Amino acid sequence: MLIGVILCFIIGYVVIVFEHPLKLDKTVPALLMAALCWAFVSLGHLPILDHHFHEISEGTDYYDWLSPVLLHHIGKTAEILVFLIGAMTIVELVDLHKGFAVITNRITTTSKKKMLFLICILGFFLSATLDNLASTIVLVSLLRRLVPDKIERLWFVSMGVIAANAGGAWSPIGDVTTTMLWIQDKVSTIGLIQNLVIPSIVCIVVPAVIASFLPAFQGTITPPENRDVDKEIQEEKLLSSRIMLIVGICALVFVPIFKAATHLPPYVGMMLGLGVVWLVSEYIHPEEEFDEERKHLYSAHTALSRIEMSSILFFLGILMAVAALESLGVLLDIAKYLDANIPNQNIVVMLIGVFSAIIDNVPLVAGTMGMYQYPTDDYMWHFIAYSAGTGGSMLIIGSAAGVAAMGMERIDFIWYLKNVGWLAAIGFIAGAIVYIMLQGGG
Repeated sequence: MLIGVILCFIIGYVVIVFEHPLKLDKTVPALLMAALCWAFVSLGHLPILDHHFHEISEGTDYYDWLSPVLLHHIGKTAEILVFLIGAMTIVELVDLHKGFAVITNRITTTSKKKMLFLICILGFFLSATLDNLASTIVLVSLLRRLVPDKIERLWFVSMGVIAANAGGAWSPIGDVTTTMLWIQDKVSTIGLIQNLVIPSIVCIVVPAVIASFLPAFQGTITPPENRDVDKEIQEEKLLSSRIMLIVGICALVFVPIFKAATHLPPYVGMMLGLGVVWLVSEYIHPEEEFDEERKHLYSAHTALSRIEMSSILFFLGILMAVAALESLGVLLDIAKYLDANIPNQNIVVMLIGVFSAIIDNVPLVAGTMGMYQYPTDDYMWHFIAYSAGTGGSMLIIGSAAGVAAMGMERIDFIWYLKNVGWLAAIGFIAGAIVYIMLQGGG
């Protein structure tokens, strides 16, 4: 049955990797994989480990042991899912009230080089405050207004993806993988920022500087034809835009502060933040002539309908499947094998970054959390957060930000690989080297 669990995981993983050729949502294999892995564990009465890595004792009723182990893993997974649902709903509420237009409407330059650096700066800090997926969506919406030419826009969007992934790596709420590490107490807010902000800056500054010399970022942006930009900007504004932006960002930034003050799990702070933003949205008037018939357009119910529940269910499936391997001790065996055959762990972590560009970084990070038992804010956890967060930029399908940009702008996989992938790789390696140097090599 152990072989069955491992084969089930491998087959499910392969189907997830090839979701685009197969035209199958990756949520489907993730859910099937999780359920079948645990079914094999139960049917085979396989020896399992509890969360203290103690093996089931002989003479104990198997299901009396299995149920608490399963409950422990679903509880840890639920912490992440509740946190993500709260964060995604807040972002959608702000977007419904066109709060992000308050920031994006201030960008009016027509210089390609200036636009490049503005997009990189905006993507970097917006991602750290929201998350890399939401910031990418905001950037694409902005660039559609400012850069009407499709070919020109693809370059800016691609650099925005690199910036968003770099910005998400040093923030506990900037990327799903850093959020996972933070919620599981592998990293702290202050530790993450102190150790990763400089490598993350290097990760975007190096490719941005190199890109500024490329022909694609020389000259001025092709102006839009027959468009009244000032009128469009005016139409994008709502009376509630500024207030909802401030309340939404404050709610997200408050979560780490709430955790530090109360020592409660992050999802509790996110529930509080969502409650406050929801409360404000119920009583604020987005328009001058606002009535009950239009209230639903800006309500939290509409925001909830816009969040990607398929992504939430994907995380549920993949995290529970990885939990099955962790409980069987498979991940510990893999860790021991890697330690024995690759003595330099920096190489192992950088390989995680490379693999995160090919396959989803969520199961990779979930796997490392089951493989290693380092203390909070250990050198390795921060390096894993950096590598998994920024390595995905090397391929357009390697991150949530990249997949979102690919879907919105129909970015060709090969085009991105040839024109932008090498820039992302240089940035990833430069940031990794800076991190290793700053930390004294581990």
